[in-house]
Amino acid sequence: MASMADLSPAAQAVIAASNCAGSRVVQLHIAAALRAAADQVVPDEDAMPINLAYRVRWDALQSVRFQLLAIATELEGQ
Repeated sequence: MASMADLSPAAQAVIAASNCAGSRVVQLHIAAALRAAADQVVPDEDAMPINLAYRVRWDALQSVRFQLLAIATELEGQ
């Protein structure tokens, strides 16, 4: 298993906030919760709105989604 130092600062902060740094099961639960949160922030990019007025906001939301999913992936792979 990788150490906390091998994780990004964002993933380290999530684990530290959970108070369960040594629990693999908790890390997997947190990863699942982050994936669910990403789905609530914005659906998958296939659902992009056609209206160009919303495109800039959509791109920003996709960035947030990507960041949440990246942290989840790190936690799942640790």
